Amino acid sequence: MIAELQQFDAELFLKINKGLSNDFFDVIMPLLRNRFFWAPLYIFIIAFCMRQYKKQGYYLVLGILITFAVGDLIASRAIKPFVQRTRPCNEINLASKIIKRVPCGTGYSFPSAHATNHFAIALFLIGIFYRKWKPILPLALIWAVLIAFAQIYVGVHYPIDTLVGAILGTCIGLATSLIYKKLQPDL
Repeated sequence: MIAELQQFDAELFLKINKGLSNDFFDVIMPLLRNRFFWAPLYIFIIAFCMRQYKKQGYYLVLGILITFAVGDLIASRAIKPFVQRTRPCNEINLASKIIKRVPCGTGYSFPSAHATNHFAIALFLIGIFYRKWKPILPLALIWAVLIAFAQIYVGVHYPIDTLVGAILGTCIGLATSLIYKKLQPDL
């Protein structure tokens, strides 16, 4: 069963990495997974929280940072070293078949920390702001999905890596937003 799942994962990876290859994605997908590309959004979120919510805005930013830290610690420090799944771009059997669009890195693949972290932040923001601003739901989810998809397209993660990262991040983001709302019910 595990071998069949890994085979399916590798085949789906190749369909995305090679099968969807086009000039537009070749330019945009490496950008979407680059943390510096999103710096203006992060700055906007921080500025918005602090300006709109004053003192409570600092707690919101702290909540986002804690959400990110929890996601990163669980994905990168707990699960990845335990599972030790090789990244597709470092997989010997795939080396001649894939398109490497970014440097591969030496870390492990499962789960995707990018997917975990961005889904965690997205679900934290949804949990906090959805009642007041409904568009946060599709915007935050599209943002997280694009980043997770880009991880596959550029060749650094398998689809299951990003799927599990998305599920893990969703759980973390929902949990931290619930805890935040218990501690700061006035928002």
